[in-house]
Amino acid sequence: MSKLLEVQDLVVNFALRNADLTALNGISFSLDQGERLGLVGESGAGKSVAGFSIINLISKPGYIASGRVLFEGRELNRLSQEEMRAIRGNKISMVFQDPMMTLNPVLTIGTQMMETLMVHRDLSQNKAREIAVEKLRQVQIPSPEKRLEQYPHEFSGGMRQRIIIAISMLNNPKLIIADEPSTALDVTIQAEIMDLFIDLCKQEHMGLILITHDLAVVSETTEKIAVMYAGKIVEKGNTQDVVSNPQHPYTKGLIAALPQEGVKAGSRLSQIPGTMPTLTSIPPGCSFHPRCDRRLEVCRKKPPLYYRGENPEGGVACHLFA
Repeated sequence: MSKLLEVQDLVVNFALRNADLTALNGISFSLDQGERLGLVGESGAGKSVAGFSIINLISKPGYIASGRVLFEGRELNRLSQEEMRAIRGNKISMVFQDPMMTLNPVLTIGTQMMETLMVHRDLSQNKAREIAVEKLRQVQIPSPEKRLEQYPHEFSGGMRQRIIIAISMLNNPKLIIADEPSTALDVTIQAEIMDLFIDLCKQEHMGLILITHDLAVVSETTEKIAVMYAGKIVEKGNTQDVVSNPQHPYTKGLIAALPQEGVKAGSRLSQIPGTMPTLTSIPPGCSFHPRCDRRLEVCRKKPPLYYRGENPEGGVACHLFA
């Protein structure tokens, strides 16, 4: 049985006047139907570029230089724009970070949901309305019939995000890509949104790619994890294995930076020194070596290969495992 999604050695460049800059450098991962994957890393790691690449929405001067994106066996990066429009919002949906940037402020929620349905499916207005009400109910929006007549500004941030999730579910997609869907929300609402994603994935047997910088959120939401740094996946595997037994120094640093139980009040949190390199300043060798406290001489000169490490379902790109 083929995977729902396979990303194979994907390279994404941005063409500038003097040179091409590499934003994704040969990343690979896969997803089964109903499976939940977390893409984790600091800002600038390439997580969002990976999400947009899957649905072929990289804006110029960005382009897919090499590699393949296979969805249900079809190579998406070879499809025409018309063929991709039939897939986006239909078989693959995306949930963005800021719902106010996604929702049209001058149209009611009902209009936006019903138009989405009628673009992709040959439905009457009454049938589209019926489905819209059901999807709002599914994401636990109270009084959905009344809510259809309201505008985005009449909802709280958490409710708007639920509406975006409902819109992404309108055509019963097989995969949802959620790009930092709870960053702007408080902790309580964030937990509710993550629980909602888990419930929807189980009910609809739907795949989820959760893009986030928050390892704590990923550890409670996903089944697999891929840790990204400077356009590469440096570690991946079963979420609980990676979180409980991280192999790559960067993954260890991310986990150590999380607030820990038993830490005395006023104590300083652990942090990774330095910052993520920009596309114009990615160092030679292992891109993490300037910030790594376990670097070897080879780390400065040679990019690491991908080693199996100690996580049976994953691997790690680090010279320590050579």
